[in-house]
Amino acid sequence: MSALTVDRPATPSGTARRFRLGRTGSLALLASIVVSLLAASSAPTPLYATYQAEWGFSPMTTTVVFGAYAVAVLIALLIFGRLSDHVGRRPVLFVTLLVQAAALVVFAFAGGVPELLAARVVQGLATGAALAALGAGMLDVDRTRGTTANAVAPGIGTGGGALLSALVVQFLPAPTHLIYLVLLLVLGIQAVGVALMPETVSRAPGARRSLIPEVRLPRQVRGPVMIAAPVLFAVWALAGFYASLGPALVRGLAGSTSAVYGGLGLFVLAAVAALTVLAVDKRPAQTALAVGIVGLIVGVAGTLVAISAGSAVAFLIATGVAGIGFGSGFQGSIRIVVPLVAAHERAGVLALLYVVSYLGLGVPAVAAGFLVVHAGGLTDTAREYGVAVIVLAALAGAGLLRRRTPRIRTANVR
Repeated sequence: MSALTVDRPATPSGTARRFRLGRTGSLALLASIVVSLLAASSAPTPLYATYQAEWGFSPMTTTVVFGAYAVAVLIALLIFGRLSDHVGRRPVLFVTLLVQAAALVVFAFAGGVPELLAARVVQGLATGAALAALGAGMLDVDRTRGTTANAVAPGIGTGGGALLSALVVQFLPAPTHLIYLVLLLVLGIQAVGVALMPETVSRAPGARRSLIPEVRLPRQVRGPVMIAAPVLFAVWALAGFYASLGPALVRGLAGSTSAVYGGLGLFVLAAVAALTVLAVDKRPAQTALAVGIVGLIVGVAGTLVAISAGSAVAFLIATGVAGIGFGSGFQGSIRIVVPLVAAHERAGVLALLYVVSYLGLGVPAVAAGFLVVHAGGLTDTAREYGVAVIVLAALAGAGLLRRRTPRIRTANVR
């Protein structure tokens, strides 16, 4: 299947032609938008130290800004998560890319905490509204490859954005402006791609009603979602650990203030997770879930040992093991749910899965930021957070053992 096709309306002259992306091109475009949106969301992480030095705010302010983004994503998922099932994927993507671009402009020219906070809220709303439409669109194009792309793209975006931003901070001028302007250019190119992409779902009535937050699961996925939800919460709580505490931990263990160290932990976690998704893609979903849970427990336990030993190398190795848990757990969770969902239910179900994920990302991270400032400090909070993730993973494992998951071979789903 070529990445570009040509639609030729039946006209007498035959001169009217409209270029449209083919299935492969559409899938690649949608996955790339997930990557760029989540890269934009993690780009501020290495910059918080720079903002703090310039504007003189406390670490608690950083936690508030991080939490505001997570809350905005959740609100957008609940309100707009099912909208693309009714109005189509492309209209939702056009609007969310425009709103995301506005957020990046505010970031690029922010002069203080109010602008930073406003940009994070707007960014969260755009990201939350787009994620369900993007995930559903990838499944519309190709269920098999779309399921894999849904599991790979978030990790690549989250980790890649943090490292790219850190490299810009370390080696290029005007870091608080440049990274956002680069991302703005990428969004512009992707908007052109959306214009060339055919709509992947037909319109359906009920668009206004879909804006009323409602947690409703199709009967056929209720059991799988009950299995997937605790795993999703645990793996994204792990991502929250590396996004909120990881930069300071790695810099402290390495004895360096380099911004690259600040983004390295999250990048290693996400890069290994992406490779793991590809490695377990042909394995049964149950196997992927089991590997994910074991990887989480072993990786986080190794991370805590590395913190106690004061070893940055051991920390990054353990982070890689935790990345295996992240990638395998997230991919297995997606695979036991999404192949069972009909086209006009996909965005709604994916929105719910992302709600669980962002609760796992945001709630523990905000609590950790509060504890760093008002309780035991960075190291003690990291230990407590790590133990909490291990407990969550163990509980998810217990739930997996108690329930039988349906055997789904995504490679054979068409």
